[in-house]
Amino acid sequence: MAIAIGDSLPDATFRVLGADGITPMSTSELVAGKKVVLFAVPGAFTPTCHLKHLPGFIQNAEAFRKKGVDTVACVAVNDPFVVGAWEEASGGKGKVLFLSDGNAEFTKKIGMDFDGSGIGLGTRSKRYAMLVEDGVVKALNTEESPGVAEVSTAEELLKVL
Repeated sequence: MAIAIGDSLPDATFRVLGADGITPMSTSELVAGKKVVLFAVPGAFTPTCHLKHLPGFIQNAEAFRKKGVDTVACVAVNDPFVVGAWEEASGGKGKVLFLSDGNAEFTKKIGMDFDGSGIGLGTRSKRYAMLVEDGVVKALNTEESPGVAEVSTAEELLKVL
Protein backbone atom coordinates (compact mmCIF):
# COMPACT_ATOMS: atom_id res chain seq x y z
CA MET A 1 0.00 0.00 0.00
CA ALA A 2 1.28 3.45 -0.89
CA ILE A 3 2.09 6.01 1.76
CA ALA A 4 -0.67 8.52 2.50
CA ILE A 5 -1.21 11.85 4.21
CA GLY A 6 -0.82 11.38 7.97
CA ASP A 7 1.63 8.48 7.65
CA SER A 8 5.17 8.60 9.02
CA LEU A 9 8.08 7.98 6.68
CA PRO A 10 9.74 4.60 7.22
CA ASP A 11 13.36 4.12 8.17
CA ALA A 12 15.58 3.77 5.10
CA THR A 13 19.05 4.81 3.98
CA PHE A 14 19.75 7.11 1.06
CA ARG A 15 23.19 7.74 -0.43
CA VAL A 16 24.56 11.21 -1.13
CA LEU A 17 27.63 11.82 -3.28
CA GLY A 18 29.83 14.57 -1.90
CA ALA A 19 33.44 15.74 -1.96
CA ASP A 20 34.42 12.92 0.39
CA GLY A 21 32.65 10.20 -1.57
CA ILE A 22 29.39 8.43 -0.84
CA THR A 23 27.75 9.22 2.49
CA PRO A 24 24.72 7.42 3.91
CA MET A 25 21.77 9.51 5.10
CA SER A 26 18.89 7.98 7.03
CA THR A 27 15.30 9.06 6.67
CA SER A 28 15.39 10.36 10.24
CA GLU A 29 18.48 12.48 9.50
CA LEU A 30 16.60 13.99 6.59
CA VAL A 31 13.30 14.76 8.31
CA ALA A 32 13.56 14.73 12.13
CA GLY A 33 12.40 18.09 13.47
CA LYS A 34 12.29 19.58 9.98
CA LYS A 35 9.86 20.66 7.30
CA VAL A 36 10.96 18.94 4.09
CA VAL A 37 9.77 18.97 0.50
CA LEU A 38 10.52 15.51 -0.86
CA PHE A 39 9.92 14.74 -4.49
CA ALA A 40 10.80 11.70 -6.55
CA VAL A 41 11.51 11.05 -10.17
CA PRO A 42 11.53 7.82 -12.20
CA GLY A 43 15.10 8.50 -13.29
CA ALA A 44 17.87 11.06 -13.38
CA PHE A 45 18.42 12.60 -16.82
CA THR A 46 15.18 11.14 -18.23
CA PRO A 47 13.34 13.71 -20.36
CA THR A 48 10.36 14.59 -18.14
CA CYS A 49 12.43 14.42 -14.95
CA HIS A 50 15.30 16.52 -16.27
CA LEU A 51 13.40 19.02 -18.38
CA LYS A 52 10.01 19.39 -16.66
CA HIS A 53 10.04 18.17 -13.05
CA LEU A 54 13.39 19.03 -11.44
CA PRO A 55 13.75 22.59 -12.86
CA GLY A 56 10.71 23.89 -10.96
CA PHE A 57 12.12 22.72 -7.63
CA ILE A 58 15.49 24.31 -8.39
CA GLN A 59 13.84 27.59 -9.43
CA ASN A 60 11.51 27.59 -6.40
CA ALA A 61 13.98 26.44 -3.74
CA GLU A 62 14.13 29.93 -2.22
CA ALA A 63 10.34 30.29 -2.32
CA PHE A 64 10.05 27.05 -0.34
CA ARG A 65 12.61 28.30 2.20
CA LYS A 66 10.69 31.55 2.62
CA LYS A 67 7.65 29.43 3.55
CA GLY A 68 9.58 27.61 6.29
CA VAL A 69 10.88 24.59 4.39
CA ASP A 70 14.26 23.46 5.71
CA THR A 71 15.19 21.12 2.85
CA VAL A 72 14.07 20.47 -0.71
CA ALA A 73 15.16 16.94 -1.62
CA CYS A 74 14.91 14.79 -4.73
CA VAL A 75 14.83 10.96 -4.62
CA ALA A 76 15.94 8.98 -7.66
CA VAL A 77 16.27 5.22 -8.03
CA ASN A 78 19.72 5.59 -9.57
CA ASP A 79 23.19 4.98 -8.20
CA PRO A 80 24.89 7.81 -6.28
CA PHE A 81 27.29 8.57 -9.14
CA VAL A 82 24.50 9.12 -11.65
CA VAL A 83 22.55 11.20 -9.12
CA GLY A 84 25.70 13.22 -8.36
CA ALA A 85 26.32 13.85 -12.05
CA TRP A 86 22.70 14.95 -12.42
CA GLU A 87 23.11 17.35 -9.51
CA GLU A 88 26.07 18.97 -11.28
CA ALA A 89 24.52 19.02 -14.76
CA SER A 90 21.16 20.40 -13.60
CA GLY A 91 22.49 23.40 -11.68
CA GLY A 92 20.66 22.18 -8.60
CA LYS A 93 23.68 21.88 -6.33
CA GLY A 94 23.11 23.82 -3.12
CA LYS A 95 19.40 24.28 -3.90
CA VAL A 96 18.12 20.71 -3.90
CA LEU A 97 19.49 17.77 -1.92
CA PHE A 98 19.94 14.89 -4.37
CA LEU A 99 19.29 11.49 -2.76
CA SER A 100 20.19 8.18 -4.35
CA ASP A 101 17.80 5.33 -3.57
CA GLY A 102 19.74 2.99 -5.84
CA ASN A 103 18.19 -0.23 -4.56
CA ALA A 104 14.72 1.35 -4.25
CA GLU A 105 14.74 0.60 -0.51
CA PHE A 106 12.84 3.75 0.49
CA THR A 107 10.71 3.73 -2.65
CA LYS A 108 9.49 0.17 -2.01
CA LYS A 109 8.86 0.84 1.69
CA ILE A 110 6.51 3.71 0.83
CA GLY A 111 4.80 1.73 -1.94
CA MET A 112 5.83 4.10 -4.71
CA ASP A 113 7.78 1.63 -6.85
CA PHE A 114 6.82 0.44 -10.31
CA ASP A 115 8.29 -2.05 -12.76
CA GLY A 116 9.93 -0.28 -15.68
CA SER A 117 11.70 -3.39 -16.95
CA GLY A 118 9.54 -3.44 -20.08
CA ILE A 119 11.61 -0.53 -21.38
CA GLY A 120 14.87 -1.53 -19.69
CA LEU A 121 14.61 0.61 -16.57
CA GLY A 122 14.04 -2.04 -13.88
CA THR A 123 12.46 -0.91 -10.61
CA ARG A 124 11.74 2.81 -10.54
CA SER A 125 9.89 5.35 -8.42
CA LYS A 126 6.55 6.83 -9.27
CA ARG A 127 6.67 10.58 -9.70
CA TYR A 128 5.43 12.40 -6.61
CA ALA A 129 5.98 15.41 -4.40
CA MET A 130 5.24 15.54 -0.69
CA LEU A 131 5.48 17.91 2.21
CA VAL A 132 6.84 16.21 5.33
CA GLU A 133 6.87 17.75 8.81
CA ASP A 134 8.96 15.97 11.45
CA GLY A 135 8.63 12.72 9.51
CA VAL A 136 4.86 12.89 8.93
CA VAL A 137 3.38 13.34 5.44
CA LYS A 138 1.27 16.51 5.38
CA ALA A 139 0.65 16.75 1.62
CA LEU A 140 1.17 14.25 -1.19
CA ASN A 141 0.76 14.76 -4.94
CA THR A 142 1.29 11.64 -7.07
CA GLU A 143 1.24 11.38 -10.85
CA GLU A 144 -0.80 8.67 -12.56
CA SER A 145 1.81 8.29 -15.32
CA PRO A 146 5.62 8.43 -14.95
CA GLY A 147 5.90 10.49 -18.14
CA VAL A 148 3.80 13.35 -16.76
CA ALA A 149 4.75 16.14 -14.34
CA GLU A 150 1.60 18.09 -13.55
CA VAL A 151 0.26 17.55 -10.01
CA SER A 152 3.71 16.83 -8.54
CA THR A 153 5.35 20.07 -9.62
CA ALA A 154 6.98 22.59 -7.30
CA GLU A 155 4.34 25.12 -8.21
CA GLU A 156 1.52 22.76 -7.14
CA LEU A 157 3.22 21.92 -3.85
CA LEU A 158 3.83 25.59 -3.09
CA LYS A 159 0.05 26.06 -3.11
CA VAL A 160 -0.31 23.97 0.07
CA LEU A 161 2.22 26.00 2.07
